[in-house]
Amino acid sequence: MDELMDSAGEISLFCRTYINLNKTLTIRSSEMGLLIFLVKAEGEKTPIEIANFFHFSKSMSTNMVTVLTKKGYIEKKRSKFDKRNIILIPTEKAIKLVDETYNEYFKVISVLKYGMGENFDELIKLLKQANKILIENRGI
Repeated sequence: MDELMDSAGEISLFCRTYINLNKTLTIRSSEMGLLIFLVKAEGEKTPIEIANFFHFSKSMSTNMVTVLTKKGYIEKKRSKFDKRNIILIPTEKAIKLVDETYNEYFKVISVLKYGMGENFDELIKLLKQANKILIENRGI
């Protein structure tokens, strides 16, 4: 049991440290990730595509989009091809925020990559494996 507690503690510490290093953001880290995706990814994006990309529910995607719309970061428009679909468009405010904070947002990853050297690739490989396992076992 001590090994599990130690492991849980290390994972919690990593997550808290990572989140706390991005405290300069005016929005939640997850919202920033969504804005970066909208600003940097090619093509039009819908709430369903957001949910699929980030591996969370459509309702969570809709909630985040609603919050970011109210804050002036996203505009919605109907798709020209399928009027049932909503296309998400980052506003100038969102583009400016992403431009101003993009490098800072990924600085933590750069520090890890530099500090860990070749071990960084192994960390990412293991995180992908862990994410896959956790996604497959959501209903435990």
